[in-house]
Amino acid sequence: MNALMDISQQDAPGQKRAANFRQLNEPGTLTFTLLRMLADGEFHSGEVLARQLGISRASVSNALREVADYGLVLYSVRGRGYKLVNSPQWLDAARVSSHLGELGKFFRIEILDSAPSSNTLLLQRAAANAANGGAPSGSVVAVEWQSGGRGRQGRVWHSGLGNALTFSLLWRFERGLSALSGLSLAAGVALMRALHALDVKDAQLKWPNDVLGAQGKLAGILVEAQGDMLGPSAVVIGIGMNLSLPHTVSRHIGQPVANLADMTAALPERNHLFAVLLRELHGVLQEFAARGFAALRMEWESDHAWHNRPVQLQLPDGASVTGIARGVTEEGALQLETKQGMLRFNVGEISLRSGSGHVAA
Repeated sequence: MNALMDISQQDAPGQKRAANFRQLNEPGTLTFTLLRMLADGEFHSGEVLARQLGISRASVSNALREVADYGLVLYSVRGRGYKLVNSPQWLDAARVSSHLGELGKFFRIEILDSAPSSNTLLLQRAAANAANGGAPSGSVVAVEWQSGGRGRQGRVWHSGLGNALTFSLLWRFERGLSALSGLSLAAGVALMRALHALDVKDAQLKWPNDVLGAQGKLAGILVEAQGDMLGPSAVVIGIGMNLSLPHTVSRHIGQPVANLADMTAALPERNHLFAVLLRELHGVLQEFAARGFAALRMEWESDHAWHNRPVQLQLPDGASVTGIARGVTEEGALQLETKQGMLRFNVGEISLRSGSGHVAA
């Protein structure tokens, strides 16, 4: 055993260099490494960057070719090198935990440079090694760049690098799936509490799982669950929030959008914002586990954008229903007062539009 350990230690430098080279050549990894090296906003020679990383000058050029796709601006000047104009605020798990303080012990935070979908990844981890419980409750995956972020009904979530916050939180309940009705609305309450704590103005909720600003959709929530109807169950809550979307990103979004930067005097630092969101989610999920959505119902209604206002609901089959939004039930179903009486609509069945026909977020 000792001999094997001695051999591995002697070979460690060469193995480390080989591992670093393989890692840099994984898709996207080199680009993110270079972007971090350019984070100071100064010009850096491509030749120097290449030498520091032990790669070719052409590799540097190729890795930085698609930076505009991330919503960033990169200057390339002959004789001076590369300069990143709008360097993103990078997420850092240690800084998020520091902001959380004592609550940090309830979360296991992982930051990834890129992934297709944090929800998909966390759902896989929750199911893996099910006999041993899978990933623990409080597991969090945040992704700087999501290539396949998802919203409700298969919609795509668009964001740029550093101008949005996208993450997923795994939470385990002793309750079964049948007792989790209204959870997406509860998550909306947590987001509103976080925004109030950060002194963000004019944010409202849209049934069943969106947060609105004056200009359109500010944040979305996607809840996906695993488990039995009688329990226990595991839920992954995906959150996407716009911070300051550039035109290169917003042009791909097929609906009006809002940015947090336009709704507050000073845009919160991303790691601080992340911590505040996790803090409020922790409190709301504890409350939901103990008393269900009924305990949060009145708070949700107080922030609903169309409470007691005429609305039009578009059903999945193309039909529509008009009426007055009269709040939600203790299970999170929307109550609509119509000519035929009070009707209820369950989460995930409809989209909400204003009574005038104008699409609102």
